[in-house]
Amino acid sequence: MTTATAGPAPEIERIVVVGNGIAGQTACDSLRTAGFTGHLTIVGDEPHPAYSRPALSKALLTAGGSHELPAPTHGATELLGVAAVDLDVTARVVRLEDGTELPYDGLVIASGTRPRPLGDGALVLRTLDDALALRERLADRPSVAVVGAGPLGMEIASAAVQAGCEVTVVADVAPMRPQFGPYLSELFTTAATAAGVKIVSGTATGHDSGTVTLDDGSRITADLVVAAIGDLPNVEWLRDCGLLTDGRLVADARGRVAPGIVAAGDVVHLPIRGTVRRSPLWNSAIEQASVAATALLRGDDAPEYDTDPYFWTEQFGLHLKAVGHLPVEGEPEFLVGDDPLGPALLHWRHPDGAGVAVAINHRIPIPKLRRAATTGQPPGPARTAG
Repeated sequence: MTTATAGPAPEIERIVVVGNGIAGQTACDSLRTAGFTGHLTIVGDEPHPAYSRPALSKALLTAGGSHELPAPTHGATELLGVAAVDLDVTARVVRLEDGTELPYDGLVIASGTRPRPLGDGALVLRTLDDALALRERLADRPSVAVVGAGPLGMEIASAAVQAGCEVTVVADVAPMRPQFGPYLSELFTTAATAAGVKIVSGTATGHDSGTVTLDDGSRITADLVVAAIGDLPNVEWLRDCGLLTDGRLVADARGRVAPGIVAAGDVVHLPIRGTVRRSPLWNSAIEQASVAATALLRGDDAPEYDTDPYFWTEQFGLHLKAVGHLPVEGEPEFLVGDDPLGPALLHWRHPDGAGVAVAINHRIPIPKLRRAATTGQPPGPARTAG
């Protein structure tokens, strides 16, 4: 009888992981931890070893900080700089763009996303090469127009301000309001405008030669245009395999898509708090991959994905860490401090009872932040971020 500590089923001898981001790497590590000793192959469309994607719009973009991850110890065969282009579920084969065919007994889909394009000449930020190219351009202090006012767009705007650039942000809604809610949106918008960012309300309809056209017909011209208008899941290679539902890759709460196939990370829709949606966050990808890898080997004995997400951002002198489901509505309760600019620990309670804890310029460990989200109680004295 299979138990929660049993090893992999004997028929699973070859596992292919498509995607060399943190979800793919975590899946490999989790498979080994769960006892899989067979052949493991990981496929990545970038030529670089796996790296920290959050660092690209933060430390790497502003100060050349490290984006490197520890060298993997899972022993997988790495096929880098080559993309998966087709999946044959019946034959259990993944086909790559160079003609390679990879037979598998188990498959982990972690192919991630790509930026939604704006138009010719607009830069995007998703890959290491994107970040290095953008950092090089910012060094010349061009005027910058950032299209999109989500966390990524605002982090790019913050980096451009630090580089000495004149910055305009095109926002179809208040900056980060859909992600954070009105209270935190206003806090960060105030910090951005105080730093000199000009925020223009409108929706970009196109870009050509440094000119962004808005839906009201107005135009914004800048030396450098960066698009941060969302992402698109990389599911084109799955279009003929029968796994997609209305163009989406949908999994159950254990990340299972089909027999012998699981998915994790930005590419997959999962049941979360009563809805089926993506959770494109770094820590969510790690947690999903751990669950999915275990489910691939142990089926129903694996735990379900059910965790409060963790998110963090640094911009305009504010360092935010959050545990719980954002956005939040209304005014917070202050668990630490009385100034939202920090050091402060804020708490909200959703109508269903779920808590959200947000630390601003407060050096609180993640486990304590999680407990604060659940209990609504302060963890201890505040310490100023440094």
